Amino acid sequence: MSLYVALQMDPIEDVSINGDSTFRLGLEAEVRGHRLFQYTADRLSYSEGRIMARGRHITLRRELGNHVTFGDWVDVDLAEFDVVWLRQDPPFDMGYITTTHLLERVHPDTYVVNDPFWVRNCPEKLLVLDFPDLTPPTLITRDLEQIRAFRERHGDFILKPLYGNGGVGIFHMRPDDPNLSSLVETFLANSREPIIAQKYLPAVVKGDKRIILVDGEPVGAINRVPAAGEARSNMHVGGRPEKIGLTEREHEICTRIGRVLREKGLIFTGIDVIDGWLTEINVTSPTGIQELERFDGINAAALIWEAIERRLGEKGPE
Repeated sequence: MSLYVALQMDPIEDVSINGDSTFRLGLEAEVRGHRLFQYTADRLSYSEGRIMARGRHITLRRELGNHVTFGDWVDVDLAEFDVVWLRQDPPFDMGYITTTHLLERVHPDTYVVNDPFWVRNCPEKLLVLDFPDLTPPTLITRDLEQIRAFRERHGDFILKPLYGNGGVGIFHMRPDDPNLSSLVETFLANSREPIIAQKYLPAVVKGDKRIILVDGEPVGAINRVPAAGEARSNMHVGGRPEKIGLTEREHEICTRIGRVLREKGLIFTGIDVIDGWLTEINVTSPTGIQELERFDGINAAALIWEAIERRLGEKGPE
C-alpha cells in the first residue's frame, strides 16, 4: 500500500533529526514506499470549498545538516492525499484549534492523524479528567481563593497553564511560598484561560514516565528525570531520558484509557505517569519514539504506520 502523505508540522529543516518524532515518522513512511509532502500550519487555507496547503514535496535522510531535500513550492488540495499528519507543536491556542476545524473538512476521506475533532476536544490536561481515580488531586480555576484552599488541603502542589506545553510556565508551589498571589495574578493578567493545579508528587525527582500508545495499546516507555534543582522533567528543559519498563499499575492505566483512545481515532498518543498517577494524555504532537527506539529497539514509527494502514484497509476502496 503506497500512500500520499502530507505532514502539517513546524519547519522540517529546523528539527532535531535524532529527537523529532515527526521526522522519524517521515523516515518510516519512505521506507514503506509512501510519498511525502510538508507544509506549515500557517499555509493551510480554506478556499471556495477546498482545503488547500502551500508546501513542498520532500525526501528525508538521517544525515545531520542535510536531512531534507525539497521540491518546488506548490499549492495542493488536501483531498488528493491519503493521509495528513496533524503534527505542529502547541501552544494549543485558537490558531491550533482553527487547523482542526479545517482538517475536519477533509477527514476521514483523507485520513487525518490524530483525528482533528478529538484533538480539539481532548486537550492534554483535560482528557485526564475522565479518569479522576487515576490522577492526582487536580483543580482547574481562575479563582485565587480556590487555589489557596487547594494548597491548604494538599500542601505542595504544581501550578501550570492549562494549555501550556514543553514545561513552560510550570511552578512547584510550597505551603509557605509567599509568591502565590503574585504568580496567580501574573497568570491571569496574561491569559483569559484557567490555571491547573495538581498535588505535587515527590517521586517526580526519580522521573516522569512517558508511555507511548499506538491505537490505544502501550508499546513502551521512557523515563524523564529532571535536572538537579528542577521541578520539570520535560526533555525540552533538560530532562534526561532513561530506559524503563511498565509497572502493573501502568498497564492498568493503559487498559483503562486505551479503549477511549481507539474510539476517538487517537492513533499516536503519549501519556505521562508519575509514581503510578496519570497526569497528562498527550494527543496534539506527542514525542518520545526516537528515545524509545534507541533504548529498547522498539520501532514505534512502524507500529504507528501499521495501525494507520490497518485503519485505511478497514475503510475499503473509495
